[in-house]
Amino acid sequence: MDSNAEKTAGSHRFWGETTAFLALFLDNVGTLIFFSAILVFTFNYPAEIILTRMIPGTAMGICIGDLIYTWLAIRLRKKTGRKDVTAMPLGIDTPSTIGIAYAVMGPAYVATHDAQLTWHIGMATLFMIGAVKVVTSFLGGWVQRIIPTAGLLGPLAGIGLLLLGFLPLIELFNEAVVGMVALGLIFTALMSKMQLPGRLPGVLMAVILGTGIHFILGFGGYLPEFTAPSLDMKFSLPVFAFDFLRNLPQSVQYLTIAIPFGILTIIGGINNTESARLAGDDYRTRDILLTEAFSSLIAAFFGGVAQTTPYIGHPAYKKMGATWWYTLLTGTLIGVCSIVGLLSLFVSLIPRAVIAPIFIFIGFEIMRQAYKDSPPAHSPAVSLSMLPVIASLVLIILGQFMSAMAATPDKLPIRLQTMHQTLTMLSNGFIITGLLWGSILAFLIDHRARLAALCAAVCAVFTLFGIIHSVLPTGELYLPWKIAGHAPTMVAVGYFALSGILLSLAKPKDETAR
Repeated sequence: MDSNAEKTAGSHRFWGETTAFLALFLDNVGTLIFFSAILVFTFNYPAEIILTRMIPGTAMGICIGDLIYTWLAIRLRKKTGRKDVTAMPLGIDTPSTIGIAYAVMGPAYVATHDAQLTWHIGMATLFMIGAVKVVTSFLGGWVQRIIPTAGLLGPLAGIGLLLLGFLPLIELFNEAVVGMVALGLIFTALMSKMQLPGRLPGVLMAVILGTGIHFILGFGGYLPEFTAPSLDMKFSLPVFAFDFLRNLPQSVQYLTIAIPFGILTIIGGINNTESARLAGDDYRTRDILLTEAFSSLIAAFFGGVAQTTPYIGHPAYKKMGATWWYTLLTGTLIGVCSIVGLLSLFVSLIPRAVIAPIFIFIGFEIMRQAYKDSPPAHSPAVSLSMLPVIASLVLIILGQFMSAMAATPDKLPIRLQTMHQTLTMLSNGFIITGLLWGSILAFLIDHRARLAALCAAVCAVFTLFGIIHSVLPTGELYLPWKIAGHAPTMVAVGYFALSGILLSLAKPKDETAR
């Protein structure tokens, strides 16, 4: 009886580790696939640099971070004497990776047509994110206390709904048969938690079946954009380099993206560590945060462009029966596969329509978290903070059409030029814009009119310097007196007027009402 019980427990642990490993490994691979697809198919960026430089460098950060989390789990296991300690899962942060592709590297390549410079701008942006994370590792709790949750998570929810939800939906319908098969299997596994026959992992089966159908249809001539894949694997050892720092001045304009993404992942790390503690694994928060910060920094110096972060769902991995083996396997295999070229081969072979449902699921989860973690009364603030992301989405799609037609904004009719300029201003700095808009409304709902007025005044100052609402297509910062036209001044005056109205409505009792 005892022997049978041990075998059952051993089998449970094996499948738990295997399922956890597949979930974490495929999550990271899926993010890399979509990141690559965005740059290659949306912005016509050369795939060679992505596959041989960006992916191995990014994988270096994942490898180091997961190995450190493995060591932290082993240390906690020795300290507590418990054998069921589960390591914190770490991987590429999906929202910021997609955000960097659409808001940093894609526009940079369109503006410069220099693939090497664009890559270095991505590395420099990741370096700035890592630096922000190191600082906010010590200040994350304070930031979390002063900025309303609706302001912090609302822009992320917008990215989840539109960039992770809607855009992948287009990819899914581009290959409807492949996409629907993957959608059914992935949603069944991740949303309904239903078991497939033989307890087969739904995500893995979606990848295998979806990829198989993709190649059958492609070779059969049913996919117009299909190209036969290259099975070459190129040995790509990540090289430590400082060259990208020379392009740091050109990357400062993206600091408005780096700061919010860095802060959000640190706050997410705080929440995830607390979630792990409640599940029974009491990690030191500072250890978890500094690991994700330094692994992001290290990735930048090896050519990486995507930050690492502890994933939501430690209790789920623990429920699977995972310990520290799954992070050890994930970190080791991602590192080895990236060097020998196998990881890049996966990225080039697995079709986007197969991975699209995973991103739709992630987008839904991000939205759910934003509304769930914010006070119910603040739900309008969450919705408001999502709106600037719509402008970014419209510009992304519009840019593809204009690029295909070789059209430029100055050739449009005056009315459309004005609309394009307005969309550009709403899109540039959309994360900070959403954060401040959400904070204004959240403070106003709580009758804290003075803080709402302060946020509006900050919007006005930021607008003058292009930190938000930059009038330049690249989103660059500038001095207000060096910009032709009155658009930034008029928007800033509008924000100052809003601030004055809110301040005039403030009463002493309002600030203590909360």
